[in-house]
Amino acid sequence: METKKAMAGFSESEKVKAGILWLSHCLEIFSHLTEADKRGAQKIIKVMIDQVAGEIELAERLSGDATWKDAAKHMNTAIVMVNSGVAAEAGFHLTRAMSHVTSVGQRCMTLLKERGVL
Repeated sequence: METKKAMAGFSESEKVKAGILWLSHCLEIFSHLTEADKRGAQKIIKVMIDQVAGEIELAERLSGDATWKDAAKHMNTAIVMVNSGVAAEAGFHLTRAMSHVTSVGQRCMTLLKERGVL
């Protein structure tokens, strides 16, 4: 992998991990809301999850690492769950996506350390 792509992969992995963490926290709060509040919260969660999914697509294009596709699959499943009205069940898929994103970030960071960039 080229250094430039590794830098992009590492940077994007950190951004996506932060987004997934925010979404996970939102989903935890979601389960404790009243039904009336859940409707509004679900709209916000939809926007956030779409933004994180977009960052994953961007990361795949920038870094060229195929593992991003696996993360995208889990994010897409989480999106389906949110859109289906079972947002609280999306947390499992966010965790799976986080695992793939962390793997990409670790590989990129290792490569950058080996090349003396980090």
